[in-house]
Amino acid sequence: MVSSVVKVSTVAMVSLGICSRCNFDGRVGCWIGNQKGKWNKLAAAAVPASTKTPKFRMSISPMASSAALAETQWSSRAKFYMEVLKDAREKFTQEISFQSMDKDISLSKALLYIAYEDEAFMAFNREMDAYSLQNERRSASLAFDSLDWKCVEAMPLDGKNISEWMAELDSIAREVEVELVPRDIGCHLVEVLDAVNVVLFKSRGFKRSSVIVDSKCSYLHSVLSSGYCSAILLSVIYIEVCRRLNLTIVGSRIGEEFLIWPQTGNPEELFKVTSGHSLFGIVNGKCVNDPRSMASDINSNSLLELEIATNRDIIGIALANLMRIHWKRASRANHGLMLTSPLRSVDKSDKKFNKSDASRVPLLRPQDLRLAIMASQRLLILQPHNWVLRRDHGMMLYYSREYEEAVQELSICMAFAPEEEAEVLEAFVEKLHLLRIESSWKNQGCSGRLTVT
Repeated sequence: MVSSVVKVSTVAMVSLGICSRCNFDGRVGCWIGNQKGKWNKLAAAAVPASTKTPKFRMSISPMASSAALAETQWSSRAKFYMEVLKDAREKFTQEISFQSMDKDISLSKALLYIAYEDEAFMAFNREMDAYSLQNERRSASLAFDSLDWKCVEAMPLDGKNISEWMAELDSIAREVEVELVPRDIGCHLVEVLDAVNVVLFKSRGFKRSSVIVDSKCSYLHSVLSSGYCSAILLSVIYIEVCRRLNLTIVGSRIGEEFLIWPQTGNPEELFKVTSGHSLFGIVNGKCVNDPRSMASDINSNSLLELEIATNRDIIGIALANLMRIHWKRASRANHGLMLTSPLRSVDKSDKKFNKSDASRVPLLRPQDLRLAIMASQRLLILQPHNWVLRRDHGMMLYYSREYEEAVQELSICMAFAPEEEAEVLEAFVEKLHLLRIESSWKNQGCSGRLTVT
């Protein structure tokens, strides 16, 4: 008989760190950290060569044989997804590398790498769920489609690989060129922008959402499919399409808004009102006419004084929005919970550890929490010295009960934080040290556990 398989958690918490430190044991179906870069195979049942008992041939029942085959197929698929996870993060890091000129960074590629990494993580979790079901119901037969790809460029995302999603932006630009054909050969800037607006907002039906509750609105491939998107991603699409038309679009963050406009020596034409709308208003949406928004104060004079966002800045804004959305989804059952809530409850005058502190860590939705942590990791690649980002990253690790990693991140944060903030963090980190020690005692002697890094 095939040895019984250890059940796997239905929500597998795996991140890029696990790819480099832990390996999958296909025999027992769990992640372990004491193997060195090898994939174990199913142990073959062996019969001693020299024995006085009559020789016999071991036979495996059809059910056991199918279970072994399903396990092998699943471990192979899991390996594919882990390779994509690692590949997508490496490609993202290369794309936004500080060794590259900012103008050479592709906004669309960087955002697609983010989408592919997150999708590979969620696909891995789905595989874990299916495999767990297979183990619980031995009579169940689950179909495993073969995977014909081993890298992020070849992985299909909603039916298209990364090159095909990039081609979708090329297709939009060609539609704009067709729209420009009936117009004058030497099209004026206003005519080009008007043609872009016609294609994006009328032909393609893109819609800007002021309140994002669905994470799909923050992934570029989903936005290109549905047309429903966050303001920052619509700005990215606008920038990318115009770049293909040799028109430079720049942007700047104003309060909670991100505004874009073409580089021009005559900004007054952007604010000229025609049929009740200005070109600047059409491009940037209702916020420019909302008196509650700082964007409503922008005019042709103040526009020239705004600080232009770099490509890295734009990617950082998109990642910050993504992290915020996943955090909100992760903490949905804990109304009003903030990342910094535990810091406010620290009593500086009483640093004595209370054992009940460990039980006070609220339970969050693990997959969304991990996706928020992954977004935070990418943000720290972009802004390694931003103490607020590192504090938030450390607090998410605390909520994930990764106390050792949280202590490390928050200790680094203390070196960059203002003195008052550092004092609050110091008191909290001392408690985390004790939580880490207590947690290691409880887990001592446990092996083959799925750990989150």
